[in-house]
Amino acid sequence: MKVVILCGGKGTRLREETEFKPKPLIEIGGKPILWHIMKIYSHFGYKDFILCLGYKGHLIKDYFLKHKAMFSDFTLHTSEGKEEYHNNESDNWKITFAETGLETNTGGRIKKIQKYIDGDSFFLTYGDGVADINIKELLEHHQNKGRIATLTSIQPMSRFGVLEFDSNHSVASFKEKPKLDGWINAGFFVLNKKIFDYLEENSVFEQEPLRNLAKDRQLTAYSHKGYWECMDTYRDFEMLNKFWNEGKAFWKVW
Repeated sequence: MKVVILCGGKGTRLREETEFKPKPLIEIGGKPILWHIMKIYSHFGYKDFILCLGYKGHLIKDYFLKHKAMFSDFTLHTSEGKEEYHNNESDNWKITFAETGLETNTGGRIKKIQKYIDGDSFFLTYGDGVADINIKELLEHHQNKGRIATLTSIQPMSRFGVLEFDSNHSVASFKEKPKLDGWINAGFFVLNKKIFDYLEENSVFEQEPLRNLAKDRQLTAYSHKGYWECMDTYRDFEMLNKFWNEGKAFWKVW
């Protein structure tokens, strides 16, 4: 089963890093966040990836083409043009690099990789979010509901502590960054190939396609009660690296 990852956005809110590289290559603990996402899926046995490239996509290609040499001991036989590797740290992934355009919106990027989907269903996620999600349970939910699309929903954490006080302004309690009441789309989709009927060349997946799926009762939500974070700002970048460096990387399920 294919895993499609959207890797083409410009990441303008993280310009400190994305001026020189695409957001999926921004590192957590010395490895791109894209690598971390792929490790989550491969832990559950899904190792066939399609990367929807756009902004600075050539750097993503370059990273994976050089990955084995960069992270392995090897001997180079210059006369024969041959490398002899002494340790095998390969993740044994199959990766299709799909050029989906510099300015293409998310729905259009998905539409452009239709020719690479050879099964009835596929996974889809964004190249900037990590979670301690059980991918097999997500797939089971999708199969049991029998709809075209399943998204993963989470209750985000408040960025601030919440006060409760009475009419006399006497503080009764203080909750440090509680979970909010509402649910949001955290990505980690499972999609039936009928999804392509809802997509156009440059549609925004999160807008009209998802609204039409909901209207047709073809969209279901898998409620993830664990942790999820998106690397959207420099503050997020620092926080995710802090988790990793302190041994608290909740998404490290492998």
